[in-house]
Amino acid sequence: MENNFLEVDRLQTAFRTDKGEVVSVEEVSFQLKPGETIGIVGESGCGKSVTSLSLMRLLGHSGFIKKGSITFNGKDLVKLTEAEMRHIRGNEISMIFQEPMTSLNPVFTIGNQMLELINLHLKLPAKEARAYAVEMLNRVGIPRAAEIIDEYPHKLSGGMRQRVMIAMALSCKPKLLIADEPTTALDVTIQAQILELMKKLRSESNTAIMIISHDLGVIAEMADKVLVMYAGQVVEEADVFTLFDDPKHPYTKGLMDSIPHLEHDSSQRLFSIPGTVPSIHQMPQGCRFHTRCQYATEKCAHEKPALLPIQQQSEHRVRCWLSQDDPERAAIPPRTEVIA
Repeated sequence: MENNFLEVDRLQTAFRTDKGEVVSVEEVSFQLKPGETIGIVGESGCGKSVTSLSLMRLLGHSGFIKKGSITFNGKDLVKLTEAEMRHIRGNEISMIFQEPMTSLNPVFTIGNQMLELINLHLKLPAKEARAYAVEMLNRVGIPRAAEIIDEYPHKLSGGMRQRVMIAMALSCKPKLLIADEPTTALDVTIQAQILELMKKLRSESNTAIMIISHDLGVIAEMADKVLVMYAGQVVEEADVFTLFDDPKHPYTKGLMDSIPHLEHDSSQRLFSIPGTVPSIHQMPQGCRFHTRCQYATEKCAHEKPALLPIQQQSEHRVRCWLSQDDPERAAIPPRTEVIA
């Protein structure tokens, strides 16, 4: 069995604010092998993007990794200098950002920005580098790539800019590709093309992929295993088949029930999880999901559940009192109302 080449162990990421220090991501752990894909799902504000930015060490001046380690290829990224991280970013680890307009420099052409990356990491001659950049733009479905390469970002649509970002991320054939909502701005035909391109990169270069998405269909197609995050914590972890066939956490079940199906009665409204994700400044006591959970009890409101396996030595782990073997808990009937 191949060893994990990425190990995230009890990652805790915090930010300094006017109201004091707040923890955005807490006790997140996972592992990745070469050629493996992990999906991270959850609503906006659950800590998915902050987790990925922590791996890249792109948290800005106010963010910092408070605890934990990120071991990549035997190196703890938390302890590396900024110069050492610059060598890893774009070369060994690439990221497709959620907002391409904030990632592309508006005063430089697409070609300028692609060639800077290619020259830095691949060191190709000028003509070969430009030809390679055009080839990568073609591969992500950009028409007239030889002309588009000389355009500025504002001349392109949102979907086109997103494809440019994907081309840049894939151009150096990274060992780890982090994709934050990579297909959000794309139509379904281009989305399928991008996913196939990522699969091809994975099979040809044995690239590991960490994909963040609200689209559970994308996760089901791409991922080998899945983390479900809520309020900065992992609430469920399992391989993709187990998670979709037998979700255990009420939050995961709520996400699944929110997906429209062909057999859905059009006269009925789709299910939606009540309430919203809590602010990082006002996290609930006990289980962080209890304020929105129809099965919550008084124990959920006051005691924090741990992320534990469903059965001994099981890789399916859940952070929920309902799923844990507790005789006292089993005697308490579930409630239908939500605890305020």
